[in-house]
Amino acid sequence: MQRFIQLITIGLLLSGVGVKADRPNIIFLLTDDQRYDTLGCNGNSIIHTPNIDALAERGVNFDRAYVTTSICAPNRASILTGQYVSRHGMLEFNKELSPDQMSHTYPALLKKSGYRTGFIGKYGVGKPPGKDVFDFSRGFAGQGRFIMQKDGKTRHLTSIMCDQAIDFLKGCRRDQPFHLSISFKAPHVQDSASVKSDQFPFDPAPHIADLYSDITIPSPLTANQEFFTRWPDFLKNSENRSRWAVRHWGPERNQVSLKGYYRLVSGVDHAVGRIVKELKRRGFDDNTIIIFSSDHGQYLGEYGFAGKWYPHEASIHIPMIIFDPRQSESARGIRNREFALSIDIAPTILDYAGIDAPERMQGRSVVSVAEGRTPEDWRKEIFYEHHFVPPWEGMSIPRNEGIRTHRWKYIQYLDSKPLFEELYDLETDPHETVNLAFRDEHTSRMGAFRKQLVEMRELSK
Repeated sequence: MQRFIQLITIGLLLSGVGVKADRPNIIFLLTDDQRYDTLGCNGNSIIHTPNIDALAERGVNFDRAYVTTSICAPNRASILTGQYVSRHGMLEFNKELSPDQMSHTYPALLKKSGYRTGFIGKYGVGKPPGKDVFDFSRGFAGQGRFIMQKDGKTRHLTSIMCDQAIDFLKGCRRDQPFHLSISFKAPHVQDSASVKSDQFPFDPAPHIADLYSDITIPSPLTANQEFFTRWPDFLKNSENRSRWAVRHWGPERNQVSLKGYYRLVSGVDHAVGRIVKELKRRGFDDNTIIIFSSDHGQYLGEYGFAGKWYPHEASIHIPMIIFDPRQSESARGIRNREFALSIDIAPTILDYAGIDAPERMQGRSVVSVAEGRTPEDWRKEIFYEHHFVPPWEGMSIPRNEGIRTHRWKYIQYLDSKPLFEELYDLETDPHETVNLAFRDEHTSRMGAFRKQLVEMRELSK
C-alpha cells in the first residue's frame, strides 16, 4: 500500500506541473576560480584531468563559455536565477535571495516538479536554503576550509564533498529523478589567513601533494612587468595587484602557486572520477546528465594580476562541458564554438528536466546548441558587468563592463577619470597584448561599442 501511495504521489506531482514522467537525472559540478585552459581537453598538456577530459570526449565541450560577472557571490546568484546581476541585484556576500527569487531558481523548480534535490559545498549566496529547496543539504556559507578533521583524521574538503555526493546517490531511487549540485571550493585559494604574507595558500589533498613537483609550469605569455607598466595607476593599485604580490612575486612563489592551483584542479578531477564510477555501480549512468563548469576564471600572473573581476579572457573564460549518455555516438566529442554563458545553466538544467524556464530568466537553454540545432537568433556577442564595490578598507576593485564578440573585446572602467578603455582584436591577438582603444583607425569602432554597451546595459536589467 505504501508503495502504491508513493507512485500516486509522484504521478500527481508530475501531472501538476506539466512535465515528462521519464526524465533524466542531472548532476551539476561547479568549480571555483577555474579558468578555461586548465583542463587537458582544453589544450593544457601539463595538467592531469583524465576524468573530466573523458566527459568532454563523450559529450559536448563549449569552447566559448563565459561568465557575465567574474566574482563568486554575484555570479552564483546569476547561476541560480539565470539572470544578470543588474536584474537579481545580489552584490553582497552574506545576503540571501528573497523567497520570491528563490522560488524561481532551478533547484526550487526541480523539487516542485518531483525531483529529489541535493546541494553539496560552497553555496556562496548567504546561507544555503533548507528542505523546501534541497532534500539533501551539505552546503556551507562562506569559504569553508580545505583541510578538515573528520573522525580524528585529516581530510581534504574536496574528498569530503565527494563522500557526501556518494551518500546522496545511496538515497536515490530508479523511480524518482534526482538532481545534485556539487559546488567545489577548489581551485579557489584558502583565503582566510589573518597574516597578509601567509594568505591565499592553495592547499591540495595529501594524496596529490607531490603532483607536478618535478616540472616547471610555464607562466602565461603576459605575466611580466612589461604588461603591468602599461596600466593606469588605479589598476596598478588595485586588489588584483595586491594578490599578485602574495601569489606570484618571484619565481619560487610563482611556482608554488601555479602547482597548488593545478593540484586542486586535479583533486576535483579525482572526485569526478569517483562520482562517475558510483553512478555506474548504482545503475544510474545511462540516464544521468553531467554538466561541468566554473563560477569564473582566475589571473595566474597575467598583466601583473592575481584574482579576477576584469573582463580579460583569463578572468571570464570558463570550462563548460555537458555529457548526456542518451546522445548518439555521432553527437559525442563535439567542440562547440557558440557563446554559452553562466546564466544559461539554469534554463539548460530545466530544459533537460522538461520544465519551462520562468520568463524572468535571461539566459537561454543550450540544449539545442549542444545537439547541433543552434537557433538562427543565437547570440553573436556577450555582455559583461562588474559592479561590486568592496566594503573593506584598503581594497580597490574598479567597476567595469565589457562586450565580447567572436572577434573583438571592448572594456570600459566606469569610474575612471579620464575614461579608460580597452579594445582587442582577438582574431589576431588572442592573448590581449595590444590595446587598440587609442588608435585613430578604430575611432568609429570605439564609438559603436560605447553605444552598444549602453544598449546591452539596459537589456540586462
